[in-house]
Amino acid sequence: MAKGNIVARTGNEAMAEAMRQINPDVVAAYPITPATEIVQIFASYVADGLVSTEFVPVESEHSAMSACIGSSAAGGRTMTGTSSQGLALMAEMLYIAAGLRLPIVLAVVNRALSSPINIHCDHSDTMMVRDSGWIQIFSENSQEAYDNMIQAVKIAEKAAIPVIVTTDGFIISHGMERIEILDDADVKNFVGEYKPKDYLLKLEEPITAGALDLTDYYFEHKRQQIEGFKASKAVILDVAKEFAVIAGRSYGLFEKYRLDDAEIALVAMGSTAGTTKVVVDELRQKGLKAGLLKPRVFRPFPKEEILEALKKLKAIAVMDRSDSMNGHEGPLCAEIKAAFYDIGVNKPVLNYIYGLGGREIRPEDIALVFSELSEVAGGKEKPKVSYLGVRE
Repeated sequence: MAKGNIVARTGNEAMAEAMRQINPDVVAAYPITPATEIVQIFASYVADGLVSTEFVPVESEHSAMSACIGSSAAGGRTMTGTSSQGLALMAEMLYIAAGLRLPIVLAVVNRALSSPINIHCDHSDTMMVRDSGWIQIFSENSQEAYDNMIQAVKIAEKAAIPVIVTTDGFIISHGMERIEILDDADVKNFVGEYKPKDYLLKLEEPITAGALDLTDYYFEHKRQQIEGFKASKAVILDVAKEFAVIAGRSYGLFEKYRLDDAEIALVAMGSTAGTTKVVVDELRQKGLKAGLLKPRVFRPFPKEEILEALKKLKAIAVMDRSDSMNGHEGPLCAEIKAAFYDIGVNKPVLNYIYGLGGREIRPEDIALVFSELSEVAGGKEKPKVSYLGVRE
């Protein structure tokens, strides 16, 4: 295991630092709060000659992803970043990148979608494109943001699937933390030299990209994409094992925190998982067997693995930082409940919609959820969906 340097970095700085060490061939980007700093800092690395990247400033996020598609299809290692409305403007091109199996890495700083206009965190932007064909990896803190960016490059290129790596806007993107930065040489060796099998500039073996695909073959080609996506779970785990060798930090499809002997547990993604761990520790000291499951990979959704981790619990609360607008529950909860339905288990699962537009989620809010979950485990009825922290 290599020993890195301990430094103070915000989430945005950590992701930009990872990009510098990766040294992609092309970065095409357009600024948007709170993700602007990622590509702004990286642009300074380009200007200072610290990377050999071709930096392409464009006129919109749609153009940014369009340029990334062109770069990746031509055989270049390609990265970018965005947030919120920028991700919404990219959405058309995200489907094209995924359908072409292009290994682009996209740093997304989670931020609420308008309207009303809001620049703070929730997960509505990432959830909007959850079925676009991109792998989605959520980060709890700056360390995970840095580590996930480095792993994402290798995951994308081995699976031939683009990858989104997220952090929570302002909470992580602008919050300063102590993290370990690996040596440049170790990161360079880990990601290796990108050698695409097929690309547009491979003139001796020409290919077509973006061809018209009507009723004769479209279905078959989408099925190939879907099967490749299913197979990416193994790739994600393999890359995590390789990363653990150089970093000493282990990653999986999700993290279990004091879950093995828990009787009740929360399921939470992103920065809220860190707050939940504090509450779990406090409740354990009081004798309550509380636990946490933190999904790291939301797409592909690790249904079987999560079921195995949760099936012994008496009751579960799923925390959603986005709503599905009367789709009965939030998107994360819908996945969890559908998984239990598939195996015929009718387990109490409560859904809490929280933190929309950056509304604070405090330890006492999470303690309240655990209190209500304890009542449900004891047989008391509670609303299946609740809006936590809102003024009703």
